[in-house]
Amino acid sequence: MAQAAEPVLGRWVTQNQKAVVEIAPCGSAVCGHIVKLLPKSDVGKTVDERNSNPKLRRRPLVGLPIFLSMKDSGDDWRGRLYDPQYGNTYSSVVSRNPDGTLRVKGCYFIICKTQTWKPAG
Repeated sequence: MAQAAEPVLGRWVTQNQKAVVEIAPCGSAVCGHIVKLLPKSDVGKTVDERNSNPKLRRRPLVGLPIFLSMKDSGDDWRGRLYDPQYGNTYSSVVSRNPDGTLRVKGCYFIICKTQTWKPAG
């Protein structure tokens, strides 16, 4: 029997300290959305203005889905990650680090970027 991935549920401060993202169950997966913009966020940027779909550019950032259908793959969680800073969706791998932080990796083909998020409050 495969081992379950470490839980990633909770509220997390993004590496750039611009937002708090809440990860919660959604069906058989986990999903995440922005619950708060922090003082370091771009002043005046409160909507998804860089979305590639013009019809979605007026969506508020607070409440915006970030992690989409993340499934337990044994060692980590895999799914898709939406980045409102660039308006792109990437394949994603999320896991817990031994120190309790969250490792968030987003990939576009073979190019990947990894961030470390800290627990909020």
